[in-house]
Amino acid sequence: MADQYAQNQARGEPRRIPSLRWEESPEGPIVVLLDQTRLPADEVELSCTDVPALVQAIKTLAVRGAPLLGIAGAYGVALAAARGQDVEEAASLLGRSRPTAVNLAYGVRRALDAYRTAAGKGSAPAAQAALAAARELHQQDADASARMAGHGLALLDELLPEGNHRILTHCNTGALVSGGEGTAFAVALAAHRAGRLRRLWVDETRPLLQGARLTAYEAARGGLAYTLLTDNAAGSLFAAGEVDAVLIGADRIAADGSVANKVGSYPLAVLAKYHHVPFIVVAPTTTIDLDTADGAMIEVEQRSGHEVTYVAAPHLLTAEGGASGGVPVAPLGTPAYNPAFDVTPPELVTAIVTEAGALSPVTGGGIAELCVRSRQVTIS
Repeated sequence: MADQYAQNQARGEPRRIPSLRWEESPEGPIVVLLDQTRLPADEVELSCTDVPALVQAIKTLAVRGAPLLGIAGAYGVALAAARGQDVEEAASLLGRSRPTAVNLAYGVRRALDAYRTAAGKGSAPAAQAALAAARELHQQDADASARMAGHGLALLDELLPEGNHRILTHCNTGALVSGGEGTAFAVALAAHRAGRLRRLWVDETRPLLQGARLTAYEAARGGLAYTLLTDNAAGSLFAAGEVDAVLIGADRIAADGSVANKVGSYPLAVLAKYHHVPFIVVAPTTTIDLDTADGAMIEVEQRSGHEVTYVAAPHLLTAEGGASGGVPVAPLGTPAYNPAFDVTPPELVTAIVTEAGALSPVTGGGIAELCVRSRQVTIS
């Protein structure tokens, strides 16, 4: 990603720490992660020397976001192979760590397939094949991010030709979730660079505040005009006519175009529909799961109620979703409903933007065509 960093610095933007990288240390290869639970206060890196450590980082959300989870999964398989660990068991552990994010399973499978194909040549060539597959996926995601930003900005300009876009976003979809500059946030960043972003409205994203901690962090570093709001204030923004478009990412897109994303996305889609505001999903085609027929088939991760009943620093979260500390905000023993995601039906989605182009209206046939087109883009 050196070229991207150089471009950012040429624009006067701060050099960012990569969200994930492979490093050859004297003790052996490691996967190094920017610990997202410590942001925005501290830019701290985690070094994972084995797959259990990487799985822990995934479960505690130190590394997160659909595209980056796919990359992490691929590097995890490569790490197990390079360290002489049980690659099949490592792949199984990684694939189960976040069930809704289809990219994770995709990245694991891609590196595992490369490893299996080369296994007959010996352990070292097989490990190198897994690492090459992970690196290829990493670069392809960066390329996809750039193409999504272009397609997304073109769509915004088509839908909102007057410019001065006021965009509402939810959760975090920037460089922290990607090999490049992100998905939905990358579109907002492209609009900012083109002088066509008037305001980025940032949902705080309860209960773990990925919007407040991470999107605001990226917006501030990128020099975007942004404003943070509580999730339940979004309706008043729509009512006041202050939102021109909603841009979100996705953790899984079913074959019919249903979109699973961070919980709170579906209410925004309903608000957008009522107020005649475009609701746009930006995600790479690796997020599309043609084996999942519709939204009802998407497995939604349920996280610990502790995240709702306590206010805790995210870096205190355990792999089970609890926390080792925090301030209680509900009576002891209060049950809590805490799905990590919700599902938006395709009829509420104005468009899906991928590296292969934008799809509108969103239909099952169109989803299948996007997947075909993406393979052509990758090959070319």
